[in-house]
Amino acid sequence: MDTMNILADKALVVFSGGQDSTTCLYWAKAHFKEVFALCFDYGQKHVLETQMAEQLAAEAGVHFHKLTTPLIGQLGSNALTDTSIQMDQEKPADTPPNTFVPGRNLFFLSIAAVYAREHGIRHIVTGVSQTDYSGYPDCRDSFIKSLNVTLNLAMEEQFVIHTPLMWIDKCATWALADRLGVLDIVRHKTLTCYNGIPGDGCGHCPACKLRREGLERYLSQK
Repeated sequence: MDTMNILADKALVVFSGGQDSTTCLYWAKAHFKEVFALCFDYGQKHVLETQMAEQLAAEAGVHFHKLTTPLIGQLGSNALTDTSIQMDQEKPADTPPNTFVPGRNLFFLSIAAVYAREHGIRHIVTGVSQTDYSGYPDCRDSFIKSLNVTLNLAMEEQFVIHTPLMWIDKCATWALADRLGVLDIVRHKTLTCYNGIPGDGCGHCPACKLRREGLERYLSQK
């Protein structure tokens, strides 16, 4: 991470209002002077997600902007935008799970870079993690590094994409939220559940199981 301009620069967080992006939002607040949150309505099943994201951003005291990008959800078939598709409960052996939204992080980060450029922002923060990436190829470190280079070339800018969670698991993500003083906010006010239930969620979808297992391990170690 470039620390030369720490606490003197602006940062843009790709923000869904879930556990990971909310932890990253507060990480950004701890590292940068001014923070912006960019949220996407891409046709996901649960509109509550973007509503909670706006509330969380307001509570955090950061700038919030929501973009409507239905094309992302319309281009590919997936269980997060198509109510007729039954969600995979486990990752298939040879493909990403059907909760993978093709191109989502590619689009999110590309749009975020354009937004950042127009607002004089050089630092972009995203909550992707290769450790707990659920088989999503666009959460891998190699993808982020490649896209960072591409965006810089495409716009003649020097963006820095920060991934605070890239090499930590959900247990360590909970620990980070606790160190940032926002464990209760992340636990009770975020929406990670694929079935659209805030807080601890439904308890049985893949996102909830990953979240719960990490929390239980973290609390047992405290």
